[in-house]
Amino acid sequence: METKARSIVKTLSWRTAALGITAVVSYGVTRRWEVALALGTTDTLVKLGLYYLHERLWNLVPHGRQLAPAPLAAEGLR
Repeated sequence: METKARSIVKTLSWRTAALGITAVVSYGVTRRWEVALALGTTDTLVKLGLYYLHERLWNLVPHGRQLAPAPLAAEGLR
């Protein structure tokens, strides 16, 4: 299971890349950087929250998850 901190770092990392992509595509459509950056920022703020929620909900789904092997007892199994 991932920690909340790791989910936050992954969310910020992905959304930083996505902001740039959205801004470049928006600029290609509008030819106005102020509109492109406003769209990129708005998109990022909304999707930051949604991605984090999605990531945390998936931690509740056992499908495809493998359990870590149980640690060996320090004594008696050597």
